[in-house]
Amino acid sequence: MTDKRDYYEVLGVSKDTPKAEIKKAYRKLALKYHPDRNKSADAEEKFKEISEAYAVLSDDEKRSQYDQFGYAGINGKYNWEDIYRNTDFASVFRDIGFGGFGSIFDILFGGRASRRNGPRKGADMRYDIEITLEDAAFGLDKEIEVQGFDVCETCHGSSMKPGTSSEKCPKCNGSGDIQITRNLGGIYFTQVQPCRDCNGRGFPLKNLCQTCKGVGATPGLHKLKLKVPAGIDDGDSLRLSGEGKLGYKGGPKGDLYVIVHIRRHKLFERRGDDILYEAQITFPQAALGTEIIVPTLYGDTKLKIPKGTQSGTIFRLKGKGLPHVNGWGKGNQFVNVRVQTPTKLTWYQKKLLKDLAKELEKN
Repeated sequence: MTDKRDYYEVLGVSKDTPKAEIKKAYRKLALKYHPDRNKSADAEEKFKEISEAYAVLSDDEKRSQYDQFGYAGINGKYNWEDIYRNTDFASVFRDIGFGGFGSIFDILFGGRASRRNGPRKGADMRYDIEITLEDAAFGLDKEIEVQGFDVCETCHGSSMKPGTSSEKCPKCNGSGDIQITRNLGGIYFTQVQPCRDCNGRGFPLKNLCQTCKGVGATPGLHKLKLKVPAGIDDGDSLRLSGEGKLGYKGGPKGDLYVIVHIRRHKLFERRGDDILYEAQITFPQAALGTEIIVPTLYGDTKLKIPKGTQSGTIFRLKGKGLPHVNGWGKGNQFVNVRVQTPTKLTWYQKKLLKDLAKELEKN
């Protein structure tokens, strides 16, 4: 491991970078080099390199060993499987829209090629929607249009030209993979890699279906009904099972993850399931007390302002917040009262304020 690049350099971070930022750096690079997205010859090796760096630096114990002893602290204490064990790849792949979260080990250890010719689940997909705060409060039934895939009518999902199903790739004999054995410091490490002649398909590339170009599916727009529950928060995701990409050779479809974004409201600020609203009142209203009309997500309501109310006083409107998405009840609306100071006064208004100031000084 002595010829490896520094893990921090690989991810483009410094030694004092917090774990959350390391995850962000890996997510960005994983999106760039994931072999299912990047078809360049060195993409898989780069993906393995950044994944190894992330596996070490995202684990407190491994990172400590690496910081103290460098590669020797990792190579001397962990085997290849130990390096990747318990690493949180799943949330990273879900965020960037890749399915088959468990397949990370297949990529890193070469196992995924050995299953290319058998049925496997299709990739997950991501779709982003923007809704209003009112939609989040009351829930929403919405129809979305997603760029999906349908089984190719020519090859029926096999990826092959009709009539060529029995022909095998001569190099891998139809297995779709080849074994490569390397000597790593006296330890012989065998990897299973996709056959380069057939790209792991198991049949000659000349036999690819020309309608779908070997994908086994053709693109098409799908209209889906989406139910957004009341109380949903910004960044929450909704999973539509079986609405992702088609599976390979009869494998199940992937899932569709709909990421919800809530548009900024012109009046209200959301804090969890509570709502914050700022109300402006005049000095006489604050001093003498009054009753004001306050907007809420459920319509206008009256709020009593006691006499002597100070600027910055916060009142609670119980149950005027958002519903608890995973339970009963609602949050509250908090009204922050701000006393306005007038900037333009008439001569008479100035006189009244001066007289008031004199009276207050007497007290």
